[in-house]
Amino acid sequence: MKMTNKDDISTIVRRAVLQCLAANPSQQSAAVEPLEIFHSSEANALKEEILRVGRKLWERQYVDGNGGNISVRVSPQYVLCTPTLCSKADLSLEDFSLVDLDNEKICGDRPQTSEILLHLEIYKAVPAAKAVIHCHPPYATAHAVAGVVPQGNLLPEQEVFIGPVALAPYETPGTIAFAKTVLPYVKDHNTILLANHGIVCWADTVTHAEWYVEVVDTYCKTVMIASQLRPKLNGIPPGKIADLLAIKKKLGLPDPRLKSSSEATETGHAHAVEEQPKPASIRQPASYEIDELVSRLTVEVGAFFDGTK
Repeated sequence: MKMTNKDDISTIVRRAVLQCLAANPSQQSAAVEPLEIFHSSEANALKEEILRVGRKLWERQYVDGNGGNISVRVSPQYVLCTPTLCSKADLSLEDFSLVDLDNEKICGDRPQTSEILLHLEIYKAVPAAKAVIHCHPPYATAHAVAGVVPQGNLLPEQEVFIGPVALAPYETPGTIAFAKTVLPYVKDHNTILLANHGIVCWADTVTHAEWYVEVVDTYCKTVMIASQLRPKLNGIPPGKIADLLAIKKKLGLPDPRLKSSSEATETGHAHAVEEQPKPASIRQPASYEIDELVSRLTVEVGAFFDGTK
């Protein structure tokens, strides 16, 4: 049985390697210059991923004009983000900025998005967050404008990947006051409706954050249509919701309903890494070393799925 092509395997392997490095602060040497990080092959791979996701957001009409913004954590100190005043359909590799957690621009020719404060508050509050997307999908945004939280427990995908929907109060976009509106919710929810504005999603990758955008907007659309057919909708039985929560727990996704059984506020592998820090003497691998590792692992994985190993 033939697996997906080599480029697909290489992309997945590279992402996994970069996540392991980003999750270990001790792997980030203070000697590594921000400019080196900004132009590294790892950062370029993440920029390419943001370009693909930005195009998807635009094609699905989740962003219009220069709306929406995307960021990804490239190290414990630095975040790559999209620029201000740029359509997500028109992004190029030269458009990105590298900022620190205090919103100081370190690298890049264009000003960072004015909404980066929202992203940075999420990164500081949730160590498991590696990527953040803010956008305006129409059905989810309609709920945010109406101030209506959609009924829960109706679709398995929503319960597993999103869960109960949170609604943050309105504040002026681009301000620190706006950024802080999500703090009461962001540890227990990876997707939040922003009143009179849009939504924000965080995940372990940019691609996964975009998936959550799709899930919540489709859910809000489905609930709106179903409510026209029948005002009182039948929910999934509580016992079956427990089955879905068990799946969610295995995936390491946050949900306020999981708090009683585990610490869901800093979920998954990132939390485990924090409890087992590596020695500070471990150096940051050079770009060519990471490239060689990705190449070797790609060959191994390809051989495994092709049945030649």
